[in-house]
Amino acid sequence: MKTLVIIPSRLSATRLPGKPLLKIKGISMITHVFRKAEEANIGEVIVATEDQEIIDDVKKNGGQAILTKNYHKTGTDRIYEALQKFGSSNIDLIMNLQGDEPLMNIHDIKSLNNQMRINNSQLGTLASKILDKGLYDNKNVVKVKTKENFDNSNFPEAVNFMRKILEQRENIYHHLGIYCYQKETLEKFVSFNQTPNEIKNKLEQLRALDNNIKINVALAKSSPIGVDTQEDFVAIKKIMEYKS
Repeated sequence: MKTLVIIPSRLSATRLPGKPLLKIKGISMITHVFRKAEEANIGEVIVATEDQEIIDDVKKNGGQAILTKNYHKTGTDRIYEALQKFGSSNIDLIMNLQGDEPLMNIHDIKSLNNQMRINNSQLGTLASKILDKGLYDNKNVVKVKTKENFDNSNFPEAVNFMRKILEQRENIYHHLGIYCYQKETLEKFVSFNQTPNEIKNKLEQLRALDNNIKINVALAKSSPIGVDTQEDFVAIKKIMEYKS
């Protein structure tokens, strides 16, 4: 059986419209992301999008892309449609990699895939240690609370996800935008309606917890910046251009 990596992407982001096609080192951000996923070499990689412009860009740069409907409320709902169109007879794990994180560490992608297979988990994700205390109160940085810390477990269970910390900070980590589903878990997830908790917090992973789907968390080596604003884009562009 195989892992399939699906990258949901769309042009109509609220805070930074058109961001998948913004250029870094002469190449679109979505191209950087799918090439990073291909480097991880855990399975085929496809981009799932409602926008023909993204389809054209991905294919022009040597990637695979599938056109989806434009009514999906979350990226997970979008990747499920893409999975159905792609065909899933030999797929057992689906990796959902966000299209706005071109700095995601290849080792961390591999690590999550390995932990899912070793532990036979329903759903897994990544988190990193919080070194900047200001992130605890930053609502744009999603946090995850785990049952155990990473000294006692290498794939602990998530208890909650939140944007601001209103409680003690024990076992609180920076949540990264990547998920790995067993195929049956993905099918179950999209069959549920959005929950009030999910809608209120704008965090789709809460739909899983609210419906008793267990989420395990692996510790990431790095904490990449996601691109949500123009300031994020400028910061990432500087980092990637400096590395070259």
